[in-house]
Amino acid sequence: MRPRSGSAGRARSAPERAGSTTGRRGTLQSTDLTLTDAQRALLPSDEDVAHYAEHGWYLSKKLFTDEEVDALVAASERFYAGERSRRLPRRPPTLAYWEPAHGPVQRHNDYIHYESDEIGAILRKPLIGAVAARLAEASEIRVFQSTLIYKPPVPDEPSNQVPWHFDKHYWQSCTSERMLTAFIPFHDCDEPMGTITMVDRSNTWKEFGGDDSTTKHFAHRSKAELEELLKQNADFNGVQIVKVPMVIPKGHVSFQHCRTYHGSDANRSDRPRRAVSLHLQDGENRYRRFTRADGSVVQYNHDHLVRRTPAGDPDYADPDFCPPIWRA
Repeated sequence: MRPRSGSAGRARSAPERAGSTTGRRGTLQSTDLTLTDAQRALLPSDEDVAHYAEHGWYLSKKLFTDEEVDALVAASERFYAGERSRRLPRRPPTLAYWEPAHGPVQRHNDYIHYESDEIGAILRKPLIGAVAARLAEASEIRVFQSTLIYKPPVPDEPSNQVPWHFDKHYWQSCTSERMLTAFIPFHDCDEPMGTITMVDRSNTWKEFGGDDSTTKHFAHRSKAELEELLKQNADFNGVQIVKVPMVIPKGHVSFQHCRTYHGSDANRSDRPRRAVSLHLQDGENRYRRFTRADGSVVQYNHDHLVRRTPAGDPDYADPDFCPPIWRA
């Protein structure tokens, strides 16, 4: 199976017109959540929404202009050179944060939408939220997390291979089952570059077992262990594993459901694979206390950063770290 673009073709999106304002900690946030007629034509069709619900992934039409994508590349290079609009007020214990001292491994930098105003403003494009809202069948979409990714063209670099996993395992502190991720490459992205690959229809599987060790991030588990977990889940559901590499043209975006197994292979091309993984939450998502069998409480990095609700829980609607990008 090969990924297809949205059924309405590959029209170019209209220029971004969203204004911005400054939040209480100085974070730039979108204020204009409206779409132009040209942008509305880029939304998923009813057929696309049904495909996403059945298969767990969707390849969009062209949502970003070439100029926006090129701006992401330039801003990411400035970020790697040390430029920051602001820094996180504290460093959560499981933060993914590449620094030059880490060397030529695959780079992951969480909270890029918070630390870089230029990148954050592009990622908060209302059209991205509107597409996500159609797929998730939600009236509001907020940022949950964003990670800047740089996969070097080094085929034998172990960090370049991302093992099979699905994101909801790491979001057990969230009430929502409708969360999703937008994978946004900064160029044409294909199999030789180690593009993101989906396990088709895995979002509909019943989960095997229930061992809460799945809350441990894939970076802290062996590839063989996660390969076996994927196989066990497929066997439990009586299905074959069907892998779908997402061939993504520049400006297009791949979306996946929070329960869709995905991973990526090494970058065998002659240039780095650059992207942002933009995790999104529906407006109804809230914090929930999730306790492992050993009595420990699952914590997401937000729990160390966001404001508190009146009940004292982490507020996943904190506009500085989880800004809204779409409301119907």
